[in-house]
Amino acid sequence: MNVLVLGGYGAVGAHLVQLLRAQGISALAAGRDAARADRAVDATTPDGFAAALSGVTTVVNCAGVEDIRVAEECVRRGIAFVEISATSDYVRALEHVRGPVLLGVGLAPGLTTLLAVDAFASDPGPIDIMIGLGSGEHHGPAATAWTYQLLGQRFPDPDGADIRNFTRPARFTIPEKARYKPFPAVRADFADQHRLTDELAVPIRSYLRLDSRLATAGLAALTWIPALRGVAPRHMPGSDRWVVLARSANNSDRWATGRGQSLATATVAAATVRELARRQITSPTWIHELLDLDTLRNDLSTTGIEFGQSTAVI
Repeated sequence: MNVLVLGGYGAVGAHLVQLLRAQGISALAAGRDAARADRAVDATTPDGFAAALSGVTTVVNCAGVEDIRVAEECVRRGIAFVEISATSDYVRALEHVRGPVLLGVGLAPGLTTLLAVDAFASDPGPIDIMIGLGSGEHHGPAATAWTYQLLGQRFPDPDGADIRNFTRPARFTIPEKARYKPFPAVRADFADQHRLTDELAVPIRSYLRLDSRLATAGLAALTWIPALRGVAPRHMPGSDRWVVLARSANNSDRWATGRGQSLATATVAAATVRELARRQITSPTWIHELLDLDTLRNDLSTTGIEFGQSTAVI
């Protein structure tokens, strides 16, 4: 297996390259800066992208480039394409690519998807997904841009309503190990809520909050004045702790928590790439069709990520 990591010296990609190499997997960091990249490539120009694919069996996109032509060029050559993006429209387009495309690989979607599927298996009904991110972490530019691009944007709710990002707050019981203060999360358009709503035939809804009340309130305010996104701070007060959970209709939940969102995304991606080496895919596939929560939890047992669940009190 020879893995080309687009954005391989970025916030997520650098961790992924290091993790794969530590596990004996050949990994090349790809990017525009020839001084930092093993292979210099500009993924924003797909016509020149093909030259970087020589000898590659798998491409993982950590660059934040959301151009379906990149995936199409990979699968045309029989190369598996792995995507960590949470952007709904882009992921939906990738679901129609004819070839080995692996979707929803990371923290959210990814770990959130597996938690939701596991929660549904125990209680087949609606699931609420909560993503809590550390606002003090130094996120890569792609992650920051993704969050701010949601400002003012709308997405369809399972009940047919038109939802504005960062509105409709809801409270969740956060595990103590996450060290998050209690305040509401707000709706946010993560791609797996749509995929799972269609697949499981029940409403799946995603919510986002930061570990800082002020930062979360700032997103909720800015969504009504998205033109101000240009003056929004890139770094906010807070920690690097994250928590994700899936709450079932009976208020029981599955959760995971740790430190460093970028590292966690890379850790899940590395585990998924290892599984991909053992199990071939030939068409667009979501992470939960390749892995289950128990398998991933065992794979991540030495990473510092903690898992747990709580049962509703009757």
